Amino acid sequence: MPKAGPATAEPSIFSGLPVRRVTLGSGAEHMAVHVAGRLDTGRLPLFCVPGYQRNMSDFGAFVPALHRALETDWPIVLVDLRGRGRSSYRRCADDYSTISDAHDLSMVTRALGIEAAVFMGQGHGGQVIMALAAERPSLIAVAILVDAGPVTAPESLVRLRSNSDAIAATRGAGGLAIMLRRMQASDYPDAKPEELDRLAQRTHLIDESGKARTLFDPALIERLRGLAPDDVLVPQWGLFDLLKRVPLLLIRSELTDQVPRSIFEEMVNRRSDASNIVLRRQGSPAPLNGDDEADAIAAFMAETALPMLRTQKRA
Repeated sequence: MPKAGPATAEPSIFSGLPVRRVTLGSGAEHMAVHVAGRLDTGRLPLFCVPGYQRNMSDFGAFVPALHRALETDWPIVLVDLRGRGRSSYRRCADDYSTISDAHDLSMVTRALGIEAAVFMGQGHGGQVIMALAAERPSLIAVAILVDAGPVTAPESLVRLRSNSDAIAATRGAGGLAIMLRRMQASDYPDAKPEELDRLAQRTHLIDESGKARTLFDPALIERLRGLAPDDVLVPQWGLFDLLKRVPLLLIRSELTDQVPRSIFEEMVNRRSDASNIVLRRQGSPAPLNGDDEADAIAAFMAETALPMLRTQKRA
């Protein structure tokens, strides 16, 4: 039987993000899905796919910001990939992969009656979108990659593993809160302490015993055990090139360690037609809660998704 998800009482970070659970495979396996706005055939929904061990709360503030920028309740779909947030865990740790996650996304879109959409992915979520382009290319009408490319820098994964180990070994709410703030501060130098606390709460919940409980399957961290900072991971440019047929927006956080600058520059060179943005003084995951980011993404969607809809109506 698949393992259940981590939640008993729902963490406050999910407040305002009610979900439906879409069954995958057996009845015990599911993905948590939140839909903002109304799904209909007249608008291409925007699917937001979070990073490696992260969940839909990373996009919680982005949804109202984009609605303000677009001046409409454009349909936005947030998901928790399996093993994260409020979705069920996988049966086996070896089943965690971009290919499996892409297959799950394809099943979710079928369940929602969606045949084409705009897809935005952060980090691992962007790699899932590339894998989805291999499995079901007609599904992706427009793509937005945020701190995502054909390879993830190994040092970022090693840092994630080390931080997770340190958090798991620490007891006491006070000490944990200080540690979590320090871990976040270098990625968000302009953030206030309470903002850093909210960022930490997206992946960890401090329980009554003063221990941090993950909002993701710990097996995701165990899969990183054999990785070293100087490992050389081969970029999967073939997967990135599968997006060559769709409009593309490339976003990189200035302080991210997930996508090396050289890789991002090569992505821009390969897709000279793509739009690209650098978010100053931000790390990963990109908060995407400012008016500038929302306005830029809204403008890109207006240039790409809206013309597609007008073409469909004329046809």
